[in-house]
This record gives sequence, C-alpha cells and structure tokens, in this order.
Amino acid sequence: MVIRTYRPEDREVLKDITTRSFQSVTIEHDIEARFGLTNGKDWAYRKRKHIDEDCSANPDGVFVAEIDGRVVGYITTLIEHDTLIGRIPNVAVDTGFHGRGIGRKLIEAALAYFRQQGMAYAKIETLEQNQVGRHLYPSLGFKEVSRQIHYFMEL
Repeated sequence: MVIRTYRPEDREVLKDITTRSFQSVTIEHDIEARFGLTNGKDWAYRKRKHIDEDCSANPDGVFVAEIDGRVVGYITTLIEHDTLIGRIPNVAVDTGFHGRGIGRKLIEAALAYFRQQGMAYAKIETLEQNQVGRHLYPSLGFKEVSRQIHYFMEL
C-alpha cells in the first residue's frame, strides 16, 4: 500500500468510495431516512458535494491510499492557522478493503501533515453509530471531548 497526495483526477474515485462507505455513518443519510430527498437530491449527492468542497479547500492536504495502482481510500484535511487546529472532515476506505489498517495509515499521514504545517491540535468527528471510528480514533490518541445532537426540519 502507498499513501500519496491527491491528484485532481482522483476526485471522482474519492466520491465513489464515499458513496459506498458512508451510507450508515453520515448525517446526510440519516436526514434522508427521516425526511426523504432534499430538493430531489439524495444523501449521496450531498455527501459527494462535501468531498468536492474538501478537495477544493485544501488539495495539498488530501491523501489517498493505493494498492496495486488502485485508489482504495482517502482522507481530507483543513488547516486553521489562527487556532493551530488541523481538522479531518472526511476519511473513508472502500468497503472491500476494510480491516487492513488503511484508515489508520491515512490518519497517520494526516497527523504528520498537520505537524509539518505547524498545527498543535488535531480534530476529527464521528457519529455514534460509526463503530470503526469510535474504536480507531481513540486508539490513535484522540480523546472524546463532547457529543453533539443534530437537528433538522422542513421549512
């Protein structure tokens, strides 16, 4: 496995991995399950849009995992220079490659990038139903600081 920096031609693959990986662990899916489509757009459309935003906001901080030339995972990062907080908005590993330590390696790459950028802190969030994240993140040194409730309503 190789961890490398993002290239613009990776974007569609990252969005495809997102669609396959995030269904049960994204607020966007939870919203759709309760309210249906939003303006005719499904959860995957909205989540894929998040990846577009991440890749545009900080392309140098997006890393991909490859096995035999195939992209099998990714992580996106954002840098907050004023607070010295490096944020990880999205990390995903394609469903056929779970359990191989790829997510851990991607997070380790992001943490190294944060250190290189002079960050003093790293932040990642997950939903309660994300059992992988709830185990993986503390094993890498992240400490739970709070829980959040998300609300949504029709107007």
